[in-house]
Amino acid sequence: MALPEMESLRCALPDAEATQALAQRMAPLLVGGGVVWLQGDLGAGKTTFARALLQALGVDERVKSPTYSLVESYPLRAGNNAWHLDLYRIAAAEELDYLGLEALRESGALVLVEWPEHGARALPPADLHLHLSHVGEARAALLSARSARAHAWLQALACIMKTRR
Repeated sequence: MALPEMESLRCALPDAEATQALAQRMAPLLVGGGVVWLQGDLGAGKTTFARALLQALGVDERVKSPTYSLVESYPLRAGNNAWHLDLYRIAAAEELDYLGLEALRESGALVLVEWPEHGARALPPADLHLHLSHVGEARAALLSARSARAHAWLQALACIMKTRR
């Protein structure tokens, strides 16, 4: 029996380890690349998620927060590249013009963008919006598909999470 096509998926994240586990479960789905916009308040777990995802995809070096550099790139085990951007300090999308963001549109590239609303006009469109929020002492994730590729990711992720409970 096929699952219905999913547009969004909610996950409770009681601690940082749960955020990391979500990233690790998603990693095999993102091997072929895609664009994930990471949204949420300060301290909601965006960098924690990105770091765990990149490590699960085979990044052996230290995964740095790109808060000051704006962008970090990493070669992945699958032979493609990952780009991790943090646009918190960007006031206008025009500030991104000098970064050479054309590489973000490479076939097979994985693009993770924290604070995408600060530079959305200069970014490739998101396949997936991942919104992390505070829920008391815990966190929650809302994953929203914005492409057919992300719909497939959410279906697969729902199956993975159902079987691991």
